[in-house]
Amino acid sequence: MTDYARMYRFGVRPWERYPKVAAADVAAVLDGAAEGRGRPLGRALDLGCGRGIYTRELARRGWEAVGVDAVPQAVEEARDRDPAATATYVVGDVTRLRGLGVGPVDLFLDVGCFQGLDAADREAMGREVTAVARPGSTLLMMAFGVTRWRSLIGGVSRQDVAEAFPAWDVRSVSEVDLKGLHWPMNRSSPRWYRLDHTGRAPG
Repeated sequence: MTDYARMYRFGVRPWERYPKVAAADVAAVLDGAAEGRGRPLGRALDLGCGRGIYTRELARRGWEAVGVDAVPQAVEEARDRDPAATATYVVGDVTRLRGLGVGPVDLFLDVGCFQGLDAADREAMGREVTAVARPGSTLLMMAFGVTRWRSLIGGVSRQDVAEAFPAWDVRSVSEVDLKGLHWPMNRSSPRWYRLDHTGRAPG
């Protein structure tokens, strides 16, 4: 697995390029998540939030936004970059959400977190997300596909996603705009997944 703590320590954050070059793509996905919902929108959880780029975007759209990341430096910088405290940032593991007091959650956002986990942790993350989800909640996930570069940048298949979230329906899968993304990310076949919580018990 990627040593994110070391990468933050040395200021290496290639994943932060995506929201800059694909701002319209990200905005469309986030705006779509709010369509048809009443106000207030509810609680949104940014999984693997890093320095809070998407957490702040969720808050700006009216969500009660919470970001969670396992790297303390990332969470500290997310707080520093949000001086108005528009969102909440928590140090924690996405495979142990129930102990963090982050639920119940109406919207989950995952941009590049799930794809970097091994099979056991993907299963654990799916179980924990389901445990803190409100019935009828939505999960939006951007993940790379399985390619020869999987060991470097991660990647999952639609089957991997569905198997980790048995209590959810995969409602849609759409391609990500690759314009502006450099190697190896532009060879990774990224997809946006939308999953809706069915309320049924997993298994």
